Amino acid sequence: MPQLDRQHLRAGMRMAVAVSGGADSVALLRTLAEAAAEIGLPLSVAHLHHGLRGAEADADAEFVAELAARLGLPLHTHRVDTPAAAQAERKTIEEAARHLRYAWFRDLLAQGRADAVATAHTLDDQAETVLHRLLRGAWTEGLGGIHPVIACTGGVILRPFLGVRHAEIRAWLGEIGQPWREDASNQDTAFTRNRIRRELLPQLTAFNPRIEEQLAHMATLARDEENWWEAELARILPSLLLPGRPVRGGGRAVSTHPNAGSVGMELEKLHALAPALRRRVLRAAARQLGCALNFEQTERLMALCDPEGARRQQLTADLRAERTPRELRLAREVAADAVDAPLALQLPIPGEVSALGVTLRTALRPDAEAAIPAAMLRTPRPGDRVRMRYSRAARPLNEIFARMQNGVDGAARRTWPLVEWQGRIAWMKGVAVEPDPELPFTVEELPERAQR
Repeated sequence: MPQLDRQHLRAGMRMAVAVSGGADSVALLRTLAEAAAEIGLPLSVAHLHHGLRGAEADADAEFVAELAARLGLPLHTHRVDTPAAAQAERKTIEEAARHLRYAWFRDLLAQGRADAVATAHTLDDQAETVLHRLLRGAWTEGLGGIHPVIACTGGVILRPFLGVRHAEIRAWLGEIGQPWREDASNQDTAFTRNRIRRELLPQLTAFNPRIEEQLAHMATLARDEENWWEAELARILPSLLLPGRPVRGGGRAVSTHPNAGSVGMELEKLHALAPALRRRVLRAAARQLGCALNFEQTERLMALCDPEGARRQQLTADLRAERTPRELRLAREVAADAVDAPLALQLPIPGEVSALGVTLRTALRPDAEAAIPAAMLRTPRPGDRVRMRYSRAARPLNEIFARMQNGVDGAARRTWPLVEWQGRIAWMKGVAVEPDPELPFTVEELPERAQR
């Protein structure tokens, strides 16, 4: 029998086991059912129909229902329209399916129908995730891979199989005569994840037969180290980052231009930091201005700290770095002839950025995963629609602007600040946007006095 990670299992925990019908989730259910009496776990089964694969998915749902009935377990079912969600939110089918799946899991917890949801992610899944992120150029925060525990409102999402190999699972199911369902889409190498699983990892195994275990170990190390770094940065950043630029006579000047912002760091303090910490501080400074630096840009900024090197660097189209005798300064500016052009800049999560006449601060919700894609602070675009609180449907921006007190003229509309995340508008200045309980972060507009 596959080895369960029991660290987060406790007597009396009402556990909903997410079962798709595939080998991993079926094995997780059978393993938990074997251990439930010993641990004291009241179990149920949760199956989501994604609205994909037609009759094949219907057969998956029937299979899971029959398995739950045979084990004498309650069944939670839900159906979603993944293609419609993908189109509406401008996501891939995979991204939309994952979002809808976890939204439902969080609903089960928030509604008190379960204390925990268990998903069947394995060591193989962890290795694929780490390798996928590595190929995309992830920093250590991305290499943490799949987290064993996600805290949610009303409970937790657990991954008790993260230390188990997929081959071990299939072998055990064969031994006990337990069938499972195969998802044909897992064979489609048009998906990057499938190419990694079927083409890249087998080649890497020829160099190291334990490559999956090594990648999983890397994820554990990265998560632990990232937790430490986040706490360390939170401790020291307030004493290192100086808003704006110094002015004669003391104090600092902060630009009020909607498309500009700057931050300074004393060179003496930067030089006192170890390279690893200095690199993180520089990246955090750029994030405050809404820019996510890649490795090459970060190294150019590191070199700028050297008094013998260059004094100026244009890091991105609108992010400039300059070294003065006392400070290293980053400034984000948009050319004058681009003031009325559509603007979009990254809004880190968690993080803070000032642009378009506002200062916004984001914070991860307690039930969110540790690492999620950045949001976007931007100006309106044709076709934008926003769902206001108590509104039955999303409304065009022009209609919303017209209804706002005193109205909003055309010039102001072009630079009106919005926050977009994963294809949806999550915040809009002066508008009570319909709250989405599944949005993994909050947006706070800081008062005017905090922007100076």
